[in-house]
Amino acid sequence: MRTVFDGDVDVAYMSMYVDARDDWARSLGNAVGGQENGICGAAEPGHLHLMTGMHTGHIRLTIEIHDTAPALDDHWEDIVEASFTPETATVCLNQWGGGTPCEFALAATTYRVRYCATGMDAGNDMNVVLDGEPHVDSYLLQFWPAPERPDRVLKQTSRQAAYWHGHARSQPPPPTPEERAEAARRAAEEERERRLEAARQYEIRAWGGREPSDRLRNVRGNVHGLRLLDVHLAHALDAADPAVRRRIARWAVRRAFEAAGLAQISWIAPALDALDAGDRLPEPFDDLRRAFDRVLGDPGVPRSTVVISALAPREISRQAVALPALTAAAEPDALHAAVDAVYAAASSFGADGGAFLAEVRRAFPELGDVPDPPDPPVPTMPPEMLRGGFTG
Repeated sequence: MRTVFDGDVDVAYMSMYVDARDDWARSLGNAVGGQENGICGAAEPGHLHLMTGMHTGHIRLTIEIHDTAPALDDHWEDIVEASFTPETATVCLNQWGGGTPCEFALAATTYRVRYCATGMDAGNDMNVVLDGEPHVDSYLLQFWPAPERPDRVLKQTSRQAAYWHGHARSQPPPPTPEERAEAARRAAEEERERRLEAARQYEIRAWGGREPSDRLRNVRGNVHGLRLLDVHLAHALDAADPAVRRRIARWAVRRAFEAAGLAQISWIAPALDALDAGDRLPEPFDDLRRAFDRVLGDPGVPRSTVVISALAPREISRQAVALPALTAAAEPDALHAAVDAVYAAASSFGADGGAFLAEVRRAFPELGDVPDPPDPPVPTMPPEMLRGGFTG
């Protein structure tokens, strides 16, 4: 036998604790649920909740480790036993509200715990013991290796112990490990569903109060750029017939190129004709980078600028902003083509992008009654379009 602690412990709310849990964040729940005794709560794995008679103040406690079951000492007024399996190698005696009077080691096995008390009623009658006053109630906690079995009351004398035993017997047993696992699974599933629903509601708000179709949600390109400019038009393009989308894409390119002075350039006009005919774009428009180099390097191409960001206003080449509309309109997927061509074209109009988007509605009644965009911002071009040489 070895004594690992023999001294005073500060208690509050008639409680002190022994803890050897590997998860200190785990909820303790009801430590006496399903037990016969109510003064040594052992229903939670790796934890003991020890009741005292004294409400607030210091009590006397001795902790002993035995190799086998020690003999009963009948001078104790109340004696109970329970099983305890530490989850960690270090066991802590903790006070209510903080403080650890002692720590000791236990081997990784199951123990029988005997909790003995004397003076519980006197401690409860005293209620509070101030610093410097002698302790009123005393306790003994003994550990020894033994197979797990139900707790039991070996001796009951005090009114306090009788009260807490009655309370324990009225409490339901704690959940089994299987029930805990199922509860954790359900909680995780509920949290997953909550997050999914929160994401869905966020998406609905982002898409103007409507949930986007999978087709619109997954279309490549600048769909979110168009969503920010004109979310209602994005929905309308999604609902439109593919042939209408293709016509809108080609029309948007023409409008952007005409406004930027590109449609009248002799070597650019054939690319617009090829787009209208559904043919492959001629060189250099079969490669966007080479097309940029040609457009920006030709002194015969007009030079003008637009502001493309309301947050950080910056003038950029209008011709460079309009150019991606051409390659976008040639995309095999009609929705991708329409979304990117309209976005690029609207961007090429800069602060007049809202007027262009209104023009789309008028030019294509097939889209139906599309609500006006809610104060569309000045377009912001994606980073890949902000290459050197674009600024005016």
